[in-house]
Amino acid sequence: MAVLLYILVSTILISGIAFVGIFTLFFRDSFISKILLVLVAFSAGALLGGAFLHLIPEAVHKAGPDYNLFLFVILGFCLFYILEDFISWHHCHKTKHSEHSAEPFSYLILISDGIHNFIDGLIIAASFVASIPLGVATSLAVVFHEIPQEIGDFGILVYGGFKRMNALILNFLSGLVAVAGGLIGFFLVDKIEGSMVFLLSFAAGNFIYIASADLIPEIKQRFPVKKSLLHFFAFLIGIVFMLLLTL
Repeated sequence: MAVLLYILVSTILISGIAFVGIFTLFFRDSFISKILLVLVAFSAGALLGGAFLHLIPEAVHKAGPDYNLFLFVILGFCLFYILEDFISWHHCHKTKHSEHSAEPFSYLILISDGIHNFIDGLIIAASFVASIPLGVATSLAVVFHEIPQEIGDFGILVYGGFKRMNALILNFLSGLVAVAGGLIGFFLVDKIEGSMVFLLSFAAGNFIYIASADLIPEIKQRFPVKKSLLHFFAFLIGIVFMLLLTL
């Protein structure tokens, strides 16, 4: 049962990273509005870096050359395309009755982050089952991976229309999915290990869709040159963060 305790503690701590945006509660709305697009740009880079530098290579490494995993990347991309259309339709219908409604991509980031956190929970569980030192190392890697992503996710939720406190709570609830992944991974590790490669590929497709279809268009609007360069620099920093985590 010591292994299960390690898994629970690790996944709960990782879920708590979602509260990294709590520092924004001490700043004025005018300041937050100035940095939101910078966070969106950072998140776009982090999502693309996470997909191409972490999820897809990990899936290919686990599966070997016999699987065409890129079909699942495309499936993840296409499913989020359809899902956003559905949410957009519901959003337009809802705004006839209420002026306060978050943008569709805000819900997509919560869903994709939940999927990613679930996969993290599975990976952490499998690592601890193999050995406690490996589990600790994997958990630390996930922590360093999650911090930049959660900062970006929080920025997206606020930019998409959520109030800061609501964004923190929703981000935390999405993070708690890691605990469910850890529990399922502990009890069913032998049965689900083969499915990990497909989940990783599917999540990569989700990340690529959100970054390319929703976030990059937001930062590519007509801005002064200095602001555009700042957005691009933040975008590159997001990618570099993910690249450093592979070293």
